[in-house]
Amino acid sequence: MAEYRIDDLARVSGTTVRNIRVYQDRGLLPAPIRRGRTAIYTDAHLSRLRLVTNMLGRGYAFAQIGEMLAAWESGRSLADVLGLEEAMGVPWSSDVPTTITVRELRRLFGKQLTVANTRKALELDLLRRQGTSFVVPSPQLLAAGYELVKLGVPLDEVLELAGVLQHEVDHVAGLLVGLVRQYVLDPKGADWLPSGAEVPYYADVLRRLPPVVISALTAAVARSTARVIPDMVGDRLEALIKRTAVSGDKLS
Repeated sequence: MAEYRIDDLARVSGTTVRNIRVYQDRGLLPAPIRRGRTAIYTDAHLSRLRLVTNMLGRGYAFAQIGEMLAAWESGRSLADVLGLEEAMGVPWSSDVPTTITVRELRRLFGKQLTVANTRKALELDLLRRQGTSFVVPSPQLLAAGYELVKLGVPLDEVLELAGVLQHEVDHVAGLLVGLVRQYVLDPKGADWLPSGAEVPYYADVLRRLPPVVISALTAAVARSTARVIPDMVGDRLEALIKRTAVSGDKLS
């Protein structure tokens, strides 16, 4: 089980130290483990933090989230709660959030880093404000955007694509996860939650699901790329052949 100090927890979860302390004060996040004067957080804290931020993003108030968490914990042992929460807290990707300064962003995107483009990146959650700097939830996505801009694609078009891409991937990932929900969880009933004896099995389901989804999406994208790029080249060659036939020139 991984351990984090509060700064590390904020970075990995993509939120701020201030937010973590607010959630603790509201009773939504368990107190850290104390080792002397050092506060230690675990994967269970990371999972709870992700759950809280997700529910806040869906419009729930602090009080509503607190009630739902209390209902989930009611009548269950600490092992029941932590067993699943630790499974959900395990990092699902090596793409760990990082911080970046405005100067570093300008070095990457130059004059295209306009106020409008920065605002768009914040709206799409590609950047999150953290004091005078930003948190980058997905450095890999930032790197892909940078490479597209280097190739000559305008940054505003890259941001537009990022929004469409996230929407489409959310849909496909939802289909994959939906199958597990339909055939593994839903047959147990809408109000069902695993007992202590069932926690290891369903914790294993949660651990195995993210790599399956990522593997399926990666494979599908690789297959699509192998088709789309040759099609683009083929279209250009076809246009060149047609133009040559009309002009009477020979291909060199």
